Amino acid sequence: MRLGKVIPDFQAQTTQGPINFYDFQGDSWVVLFSHPADFTPVCTTELGRIAVHFPEFQKRNTKLLAHSCDKLQSHTDWVNDIKSYCLDIPGDFPYPIIGDETRELAVLLDMIDEDQKDDPDTAKTVRALYIIGPDHKLKLAMLYPMSTGRNVDEILRCIDSLQLSARLPYVATPANWTPGDKVMIVPSVKDEDLAKLFPKGVDKVAMPSGENYVRTTTDY
Repeated sequence: MRLGKVIPDFQAQTTQGPINFYDFQGDSWVVLFSHPADFTPVCTTELGRIAVHFPEFQKRNTKLLAHSCDKLQSHTDWVNDIKSYCLDIPGDFPYPIIGDETRELAVLLDMIDEDQKDDPDTAKTVRALYIIGPDHKLKLAMLYPMSTGRNVDEILRCIDSLQLSARLPYVATPANWTPGDKVMIVPSVKDEDLAKLFPKGVDKVAMPSGENYVRTTTDY
């Protein structure tokens, strides 16, 4: 699953009813994330914290869609556990979980090994997280081992960065960037165009090499 790949349209059964992915997405961004199995401790914390932060995803025009190869009834029972464990989830559980018992969707989305898809004892979805743009293209992918829980703040930070660069393709976000910090100006922007693109100013950093490639701005 390479960056820039178009996520194919698919139909799925979820805890909130059947969906057609493109209809579900509409003109929104989507975070599609898988977990190996229901009733697992690390994933319980993840789905819970993502549910707690649901309003933050809504602010970013981003929908959430979880996935695993367990049955829908298992998902429903697990959701009750998640809500019991994460007491600060407001109201009903806010996003659907796909039931993919045949593992066909997991294979289609490159979340499982092809030669394991029919073996319930060994076939586990990798803990993949895909951020998908409104054009249905994969913008960012994260893969986690079962031992390491995902960081919701980092997911939101990545969405902020992706949406900023989609709006302003001539900037990029540096390491540890959060909204409001300086952004980097991409090397393809010529110095003579800086005043037009960034009327509030640009900072240039002198480097020992003499190369003028570190240019930053807060004008975005």
